[in-house]
Amino acid sequence: MQMNQPSPTRQIERTEPLRATLGDRIGAGAIALMCLAVLSIAAWLSPASQGHGTHTQLGLSPCMWVAALGKPCPTCGMTTSFSYAGQGHWIQSAKTQPLGTLLTLITATIFWGALIQTITGARFGSIIQPALHPRTFLIFGILFLGAWFYKIATW
Repeated sequence: MQMNQPSPTRQIERTEPLRATLGDRIGAGAIALMCLAVLSIAAWLSPASQGHGTHTQLGLSPCMWVAALGKPCPTCGMTTSFSYAGQGHWIQSAKTQPLGTLLTLITATIFWGALIQTITGARFGSIIQPALHPRTFLIFGILFLGAWFYKIATW
C-alpha cells in the first residue's frame, strides 16, 4: 500500500526581473514622451477639412502622390485623423482614415503603459511582447492596405 506523498514542487525559472531596471524605466520614459509629443501635436493641429494635408501645418511639403498622381498615398489622412481624434472627434477621425484612428488608440495605450512602467517599474513590455507575433504584422499589413483602399474609394 502506497502512502500519498506530496509531489515535488516545480521551480519556475524566471528569466526577467520582476521590476523594470533603471535603464528600462528611462527607455519607457522616453517612449512615453515621444507618444505624448505625437498626441499633443495632433491635438494642437487644425484638421484639414478635405481629409488630408494637415501635415503641411508642420512645415512639411504637400504630398507628392497627390501632386503627381491626383490620388492618395498609403498614409494619406493619417495626420488629419490623429488631429480629429486628438480633439475628441472620433467618428470624423475614423471617416477620414480608419487606420489613423486605430493608431491613435495604440499610441495612447503605449503612452499610458510606458508611463506606468516609468513611474512604478511594472514590466509593461512583457504584456505587449506576445502580441509581437508575425501574424500581428500580417494583420496590420492587411489593415494598412484596406485603409489605403478606403481612402482611394472616398477620395
